[in-house]
Amino acid sequence: MNFRNESVGPISSFSEHNNTIEGRADNRNFRLTPYNHSIMRVQVSKYDTFDQYPFSVVMKPEDIVADVSENQQDIVLTTDSLEMRVSKSPFRLSFYNCNGDLLNEDDPTFGISWLGEEVTNYKSLAQDEIFLGMGEKSGGLNRRGSSYDNWNSDAFGFNNDTDPLYVSTPFFIGVREGKPYGIFLDNTYKSHFNFGTSNNDRFSYFSASAGDLNYYFIQGDTVNDVIQQYAKLTGTIQMPPKWSLGFQQCRYSYYPDHEVYNIADTFREKKIPADVIYLDIHYMKDYMAFTFDKERFPNPKALIDKLTSQGFKVVVILDPGIATKKGYGTYDRGIEKDVFVKYPDGSAYEASVWPGNSHFTDFTDKKGRDWWADELKFYTDLGLEGFWNDMNEPACWGQDIPDMVEFDYEGQQVTHKKARNVYGFQMVRATYEGARKQIGNKRPFTLTRSGFSGVQRYSAVWTGDNVAGDDHMLLGVRLVNSLGMAGVPVAGYDIGGFVEESSPQLFARWLAVATFAPFFRVHSMVNVRDSEPWAYGEEVEEISRNYINLRYKMMPYLYSLFYRAYQNGTPINKSLAVDYTNDPEIYHGNAQDEFTLGDWLLVCPTTSQQQYSKIYIPEGNWYRFFTDERVKGSQHLVIETSMEDLPVYAKEGAIIPLQSVVQNTHETHDGEMKLHIYHGQVKTSQQYFEDDGETFDFEHEDFYRREIVFDGNARQITLSEKEGSFKSAFKNLKIYLHGFEATDFKINGQDTNISTEDIRLIEPVTEFDPLPQRDKKNYLISDIKFIETELIDSEIEIEWS
Repeated sequence: MNFRNESVGPISSFSEHNNTIEGRADNRNFRLTPYNHSIMRVQVSKYDTFDQYPFSVVMKPEDIVADVSENQQDIVLTTDSLEMRVSKSPFRLSFYNCNGDLLNEDDPTFGISWLGEEVTNYKSLAQDEIFLGMGEKSGGLNRRGSSYDNWNSDAFGFNNDTDPLYVSTPFFIGVREGKPYGIFLDNTYKSHFNFGTSNNDRFSYFSASAGDLNYYFIQGDTVNDVIQQYAKLTGTIQMPPKWSLGFQQCRYSYYPDHEVYNIADTFREKKIPADVIYLDIHYMKDYMAFTFDKERFPNPKALIDKLTSQGFKVVVILDPGIATKKGYGTYDRGIEKDVFVKYPDGSAYEASVWPGNSHFTDFTDKKGRDWWADELKFYTDLGLEGFWNDMNEPACWGQDIPDMVEFDYEGQQVTHKKARNVYGFQMVRATYEGARKQIGNKRPFTLTRSGFSGVQRYSAVWTGDNVAGDDHMLLGVRLVNSLGMAGVPVAGYDIGGFVEESSPQLFARWLAVATFAPFFRVHSMVNVRDSEPWAYGEEVEEISRNYINLRYKMMPYLYSLFYRAYQNGTPINKSLAVDYTNDPEIYHGNAQDEFTLGDWLLVCPTTSQQQYSKIYIPEGNWYRFFTDERVKGSQHLVIETSMEDLPVYAKEGAIIPLQSVVQNTHETHDGEMKLHIYHGQVKTSQQYFEDDGETFDFEHEDFYRREIVFDGNARQITLSEKEGSFKSAFKNLKIYLHGFEATDFKINGQDTNISTEDIRLIEPVTEFDPLPQRDKKNYLISDIKFIETELIDSEIEIEWS
């Protein structure tokens, strides 16, 4: 059969009910539904009923007041923030903000089209239009001129041209004439996004190989507004256990058990802080899930208990393939419960993976997820609270899964074509929900390689099997930044590279960069050199210790950023495109790799081989984080770089709470909150959040929360009265004042003494200065003013003259 492109024609009928417009256009059904004032859902189908995609969207349409009007050419639906115009002949959609600015419109010629089962929406392309996001996608910051597929794939040793990768998030942010919008294509079939590639900028488009056109259009005044609206649709992270923010050490694989004991002892002996040690597949008996090898790990409970006593958590790997071996309890129970995906003839699909011939749990079926949750008790009874989900694209050796293989898909009974992209998402959902069921009020940690939009509700994401190289280090940074713009704020990469061997210089630089990433883990492959912080020589060991120390000092700031992500989806690592969207300089060169940790710390990744690097400082005034050197923004700088000195800058108005170094997150700090504030003629605020770090009691207001406000013009710093019933672990407050010229300060109206001292946020090491000796005079932080006071729960107001 010769299929031709069929564009949707004129509207033949329509009706409006409760703000929703439904009708038919050229034998296609359409439904247009406002979800709130900023989100519009668009559904168009060639069938009588609309296709269902039950996994990603958790939001229900809000009861809003909207206006629907009609003229000869258009139907117009208007909310407080968004106007959608529906052209009647032919059926075409265009979206405007409340000021009447065009944000996005269908291509007038092709609009929404079908080519056989494939549905495509062609969009007009503005001359200056920028495209951001798409999650785990290689390439540059601006996606303009590129195209991408969403089809979760095992991309071992991927590079900057590899597509697709492991995670699919079919959501992008467009910026048209400086005004952002977002589009989320909620269709789990293989999809394709073309941002003006190979058509001389005639149009952009997105398509799905089957199913309906089902997308959500999002308006936001800023890029972060769009991200937050998307988070309302697909959900935000669960608040993670605090230990998962610490340093994590992994290898493929640590075994037998005495090697794990040795790793833990060495961290503590060398006073390198760490919270997590991973067990990769060699802990299992013949690579079978829900087992321990009795020779390599004769007493796993004793191992876990010992590491717990040293302040370590253990995270174990879990793959979806279940070995088809009678007598293997997990397999026998899976057969009994009928939880495996099947061929159309009802026989269980079988493929080869780590444990040999294996069946695959149907995680798109609640029955399969519940069974998996019960199996997880094997681990939780041993005291485990962390679970690493791998190979869950799903991957199998040397073959593709036949498209005919069937999945439950919440009762719909679909093929692999519709289910693949959500398989890993639903596996980690089953793992997270199972862990919650088994460990009660404690927060589990889950990590996944594969996922789909909404996976952030259950798991952190790591970027898979990367390679030891500077290009991979920088690509990993862009992937994490892009995942943050796609609603997945907790992500990271294998420090030092998983494939091949890192050089000492690369490892040191990569670990320094990753200090500022949400997920902080070293991981390396079998049969390569050791990759612990001490494995690269004394100099790298000291650099690693210093940066890991800094990570633990930043824990109050980091934890507050995770809480903000839990509240509204704001990325923890923010590409410069989030806050500096309309600065054209950020879309070129090294600026594409730069990001801010929260609102205040600008991190400029540089390669390990360069002696000098060109970086970009965005608008505003900035302070070099390790030296207090002041720099004006909106300029490129060429700076000298070294293995130990990562370029990091604090923005004027920055409010950064720090603590003393601890060896793990369960260790008690010295009780003094060290609040660093950077002067500027600006007004800024930072939410501070604290709780027990391990339970869900914070959901019942058992937390400590307060707003910290700096007003450089009013000469005032305010810590609001604390909210919540939790008692802070901090007793005293030491406020470090950077760039303040004043010397007369009052706290709640009372005169106070002010002192000065020389400090370094990264301490000097024993055998060498961590900054270039020849430039030592330029790198001393001197005369930093500070105020010490008791940290009381009522409002604290600091004024100066």
